[in-house]
Amino acid sequence: MTDAAHHHYIERIGLVPAPMRADHAANVAAGRVRVAGDPVDGVLVLAPAPDHLRLDSIAVHPGAQGTGLAGRLLAFVEEHARELGLPEVRLLTNAMTWENRRMYERYGYEAVERRMEGPYDRIHYRKPLR
Repeated sequence: MTDAAHHHYIERIGLVPAPMRADHAANVAAGRVRVAGDPVDGVLVLAPAPDHLRLDSIAVHPGAQGTGLAGRLLAFVEEHARELGLPEVRLLTNAMTWENRRMYERYGYEAVERRMEGPYDRIHYRKPLR
């Protein structure tokens, strides 16, 4: 799922996107993965921290893109953070994934920092939960 959702970015950013390089088995074993659909058409990787919930990865199958699934997944992330008593959600995306950047901003995430992390040009976002 993650590879299908991110593969088209390889040519644009000139690198394999970080979510494609993640240790998926370790994330599943750690209970960090949530899925949507049957068959699965959306995947989240979440990591609680003391003061926020980090969205490590969101992936929507290409066949389900444009259906509103990403928005529903983001709503789930925010509700999950509230259930955990966490005041905000944080995430990052590659600067070259402008579709993702527009989507996060449309859902109320604010860009707080842009920095190079290894070979990746990343924009960090946060969304305080009210």
